[in-house]
Amino acid sequence: MKILVINSGSSSIKYQLFRMPEQEVICSGLVERIGSKDAEIHYKSHHTKIDEVLDIPNHTIGLEKVVNFLLDEKVGVIKSTSEIEAVGHRVVHGGSTFSKTTIINQVVKDKIKKLFSLAPQHNPANYEGIVVAESFFSNAKQIAVFDTAFHQTIPVEAYKYAIPTKFLIENNIRLYGFHGTSHKYVSEKAIEHLGISNSKIITIHLGNGCSMTAVKDGKSMDHSLGFGPVTGLIMGTRSGDVDHAIIFYLVNNLGYSLDEVNNMLQKESGMFGLTGYSDLRDIESEAEKGNKECQLALDMNAYRIKKYIGSYAATMNGLDAIIFTAGIGENSSFIRKLVCTNMSYFGIELDEEKNNIRAKELTEIHTKNSKIKILIVPTNEEVEIAKQSFELLN
Repeated sequence: MKILVINSGSSSIKYQLFRMPEQEVICSGLVERIGSKDAEIHYKSHHTKIDEVLDIPNHTIGLEKVVNFLLDEKVGVIKSTSEIEAVGHRVVHGGSTFSKTTIINQVVKDKIKKLFSLAPQHNPANYEGIVVAESFFSNAKQIAVFDTAFHQTIPVEAYKYAIPTKFLIENNIRLYGFHGTSHKYVSEKAIEHLGISNSKIITIHLGNGCSMTAVKDGKSMDHSLGFGPVTGLIMGTRSGDVDHAIIFYLVNNLGYSLDEVNNMLQKESGMFGLTGYSDLRDIESEAEKGNKECQLALDMNAYRIKKYIGSYAATMNGLDAIIFTAGIGENSSFIRKLVCTNMSYFGIELDEEKNNIRAKELTEIHTKNSKIKILIVPTNEEVEIAKQSFELLN
């Protein structure tokens, strides 16, 4: 069975075509920096590798480029869209409606649209991926894999907010958690590597969106993102944790509308709000040149991650390993060093030489004396989505 996986994110599209159940990758690629004139598209098969820089203003154009590569007479890997039997989609927010992998129909699409307000930078992009895929792969089953599903094991004391209980009962306002497909995949890989039956680990997913999960014995116990994907760590354009009194002050004292505040917290804050740059590669480059605002932003980013490591180690009453994953977590030795510096109280000791190695597979980067394992585990949400899609259909 051939399953195409589309991970349509806030500023990127990852895609992989699998032969299942072998998990053989037929082709893969990435569209990144969507919305800019110097966006990049990458396509790789067993025989071809293509990298292009071009103007990709939106996700529709990006996905159309991907499909054109798949069908191309010279570099394509399929002759007809009918060869693909299923398309698995990452969907960020399932709300209280979706707690497991689901075959997509019009009712499901309508419900996903109703959740736009809870994940405004993601669910619309996820939905767009579904619509475009339906137009190109009309005979394939469209399947949604929800980021919130892995976090259904979070206990009530962690997911319930200290507001009147009626809002949980009547409106399902609670912590949902996100990036669950990634956290599930890397935690399972780490637990297998550690070879221990009882495990306490912290998975640190750092990309344009960032989150951390406390994972005990393979189950999500707490998570840094909450009702929506804005809280917790400092992200590319999202603020992470802020005092909610700031929102009322902006509205009541400075004349901002609620829509303006929401847009600011979602699209104008985070690393972008601190530096003017949303891409960490640019921020690190500027910091190396002596840009003090960029250096401060990096320090703030690492400080926030450290706070969550401390809190999750406390709630799990122990820690076996921390895992860095996703674009920044896997590739930024600078951020990993900032996070792991001055953490000796927890027994976290980074081997700087190992840390500078570009890891393409699970890699240990701690010293021999470190009590806590420090791992880089490359995430593969696409494999996880393909697995769940195949299992649903079979």
